[in-house]
Amino acid sequence: MADRLMTVNAYTTLDLVDGEAKGHGFTEEAFATLNVTSPRKNPDHVSLQLELDPTELDTLAPHADSVRLSPEQARKLAADLEKHAKNVEQA
Repeated sequence: MADRLMTVNAYTTLDLVDGEAKGHGFTEEAFATLNVTSPRKNPDHVSLQLELDPTELDTLAPHADSVRLSPEQARKLAADLEKHAKNVEQA
């Protein structure tokens, strides 16, 4: 991805996934980077970050979205991901 906003390195969770952005009157698909981090010093949350490749977007300006999760919210998200992954594998 050229002109990316997120730092991507060997520790990035998923550096190339299929992404999609929907808005009023548009849908754009692009490769994306998805990363999970927590602060190195005094960690008080988990961050989930997503950035679509800006070179593949026509409508959206380059940007990265981020959600701050408590440890409890991160565990709930992880459990839901596991449940749905199992459903897809069994289908």
